[in-house]
Amino acid sequence: MSSPPGSPRTAGPAPRHDAARTEDRVVLRVLIYSDDADTRRQVRQALGSRPHPELPEIECLDVATAPAVLRAFDRGGLDLVILDGEAAPAGGLGLAKQLRDEYSPCPPLLVLIARAADRWLADWSRANASAMLPVDPILLPRIAADLLRRGPSTPTR
Repeated sequence: MSSPPGSPRTAGPAPRHDAARTEDRVVLRVLIYSDDADTRRQVRQALGSRPHPELPEIECLDVATAPAVLRAFDRGGLDLVILDGEAAPAGGLGLAKQLRDEYSPCPPLLVLIARAADRWLADWSRANASAMLPVDPILLPRIAADLLRRGPSTPTR
């Protein structure tokens, strides 16, 4: 999908962000981006089928490349995006900034960082939140649940 330079792209045919219905069940779609399959597994396990009892079930979409992230955004319907800041060759921090700049509305973005000193990069990327690697199975679902409750937005920074 191409847009004139400087104009935000619209995410997918009908950005949903209010949860999909699957066989009369509400399901929230969470995209997990990392080039490391173990990191994606850790995130999935930490989130479980529902990061908080008050939220609907989640469906995780694992992707390992930046082009796959962009294709998922073009299709739309994402409720939360978790990006590995340590991914290579395209890191999640730069990708978060690109997504925030190019897609409107943009689902909440959570970046995973390996060093506390990188929090300034998470702020620069305009992500809604950051969490540390390795994945904390208690903290990550709390952050994800908070972002899922808020829905799409532009962070105030």
